[in-house]
Amino acid sequence: MIALLLAGLLHHSFAMFDTTKAVTLVGTVTAFEWTNPHAYIELDVPGDAGAIKHWTIELGSPSILQQAGWKFKDLKFGDKVMAVVSPLKSGQAGALLSRITMPDGRVLTNGPVGWQ
Repeated sequence: MIALLLAGLLHHSFAMFDTTKAVTLVGTVTAFEWTNPHAYIELDVPGDAGAIKHWTIELGSPSILQQAGWKFKDLKFGDKVMAVVSPLKSGQAGALLSRITMPDGRVLTNGPVGWQ
C-alpha cells in the first residue's frame, strides 16, 4: 500500500523548474488543458520588437486546483492574464505556475496554501 501511495506521489518531479526565481508573464491564453495528472496553460507573451514567445505553464492536478478555487472553465482562448511562474532551469519557455491574475481580477494559486 505504501509503495502504491509513493508511486502516485512521486510520478513527476518539479525539479526541472527554478523555484528560486519568479518571472511575471503577461499574455494571451491560447489553450487551457484541464487534464490529469497536471493541467496546463498555453500562453503567448509579446516580447522584443513585437515577437511572440509561446510559453507552456504547468499546474497541479485538477483536484488540487479545485481546492484552490479553480474551475475547468476559468480560462479560455483569447483571455488576457498575468502569471507569476518559476521558469524551467533549461531556459526554454516553460514554467511552473505560482499564481495567476484571471481576466475577472481573481488571483488564483497553483493549489491550496502549503501545497508546493
